[in-house]
Amino acid sequence: MADRLNILGFAGSLRQGSLNRALLRAAQALAPEGMAIAVFDLRAVPLYDGDVEAEGDPEGVAAFKRAIAEADGVIMVTPEYNHGVPGVMKNAVDWASRPPRGAPLDGKPVGLIGASPGMTGSARGQSQLRQAFEFTNSPCMAQPELLVARAHEKFDAEGRLTDETTAKYLVRWLEAFAAFVRRQAAAGVAS
Repeated sequence: MADRLNILGFAGSLRQGSLNRALLRAAQALAPEGMAIAVFDLRAVPLYDGDVEAEGDPEGVAAFKRAIAEADGVIMVTPEYNHGVPGVMKNAVDWASRPPRGAPLDGKPVGLIGASPGMTGSARGQSQLRQAFEFTNSPCMAQPELLVARAHEKFDAEGRLTDETTAKYLVRWLEAFAAFVRRQAAAGVAS
């Protein structure tokens, strides 16, 4: 691993005005020195279909898998829909878990953050998503958590993070994630 961490981030919401997309942009802007966060738009990833996969990965899926494989770690920014992980995010994980041996998520350090207008800040969605990493063999940073509750009050109309406390916690989370990714690489866990 080079001194510079190349991190891939993606949000589990397709809506342009998504609070989670805004949180991902804030993470890019607040990334600590030595960390670069590239963003992948999941609009390019179709619904998982084994028949389609048998014909070969669609270009959007192939690009997504390459981006994960080339990254030192992955940040997944997940909303919470109906007390759970949204289909967009689960679909992305499903594609990235294929093929079962040699999948791009195999051994890849993962960090989860999320935003919600509700009071739980995507806690249940993040919890459900963690279960998938048992199959993908992806070490997931457990602490600190970043659950942005009442997120609609913390971003302006243009999607800029305006809440100083949230920004402070995001910086701490990013620093912890950088250390986590480096520890995984030192232990020989990261791909």
